[in-house]
Amino acid sequence: MSSDLEFAASLADLADRLALERFGAADLRVETKPDLSPVTETDKAIEQALRERIAAERPADSVLGEEQGASGEGGRRWILDPIDGTRNYSRGIPIFATQIALEIDGEVELGLISAPALGRRWWAERGKGAFRSDGPISVSGVERLENATVSIGWGRKMKVSKIEQLADAAVSFELSEGIERLAPLAERAWHTRSFGDFWQHMLVAEGCVEVAIDPAVKIWDCAPLKIIVEEAGGKFTDLAGRAVIDGGSGVSTNGLLHAETLTAINPR
Repeated sequence: MSSDLEFAASLADLADRLALERFGAADLRVETKPDLSPVTETDKAIEQALRERIAAERPADSVLGEEQGASGEGGRRWILDPIDGTRNYSRGIPIFATQIALEIDGEVELGLISAPALGRRWWAERGKGAFRSDGPISVSGVERLENATVSIGWGRKMKVSKIEQLADAAVSFELSEGIERLAPLAERAWHTRSFGDFWQHMLVAEGCVEVAIDPAVKIWDCAPLKIIVEEAGGKFTDLAGRAVIDGGSGVSTNGLLHAETLTAINPR
């Protein structure tokens, strides 16, 4: 384990402690940000604590965080999402995580995701494989969409308005803002779910899910996902197929189904 990964793990330990201290608290303070997304007192506390630790122990490194934006300069940048799954956290649902990535000269070299209420942590360093708390992980070998499990993170703007038959189940939602192009993919899949947030992408890395799609995400959502999925043998791009973390969307697959997935959601 490199010194950077050890440091990232110490940041995650700190974040876990702060997250669990207030998880499920009846008096948890929740505010609404200008983009109408929620932020809790814990989101703010975690990011502030991590920034202080980075400033103390890695003073030359810069930081980009969801709550406080960018600070510092230089070729090494820590990218932080203090709580991915804030809505879950605010309601006492255990599917939330702190996401940490280290970008060096524009390339993410390390990613770590810690979900303390699930008792799980995932991490990867470039060229060293991907791991979960109990050992190495790898993507599945499923080669056909018809045999695949697909998870789609339908956004908060989706409204119940019409019925679509997807994967032999009646699912109600409004396929707005171009999301309708995902319906054929969902229909072809053997099993379609919406695990959402970081978890669906980690399920791809673990080999439990073959395709995970987030139509709308930010750089701090994607930074650790990409390297963990790739080091597990999979592939991560935006909806247009670009291998970037700032494309505004995210598609994780086992690699074998990536081209077919992109073709299905980007019909000519």
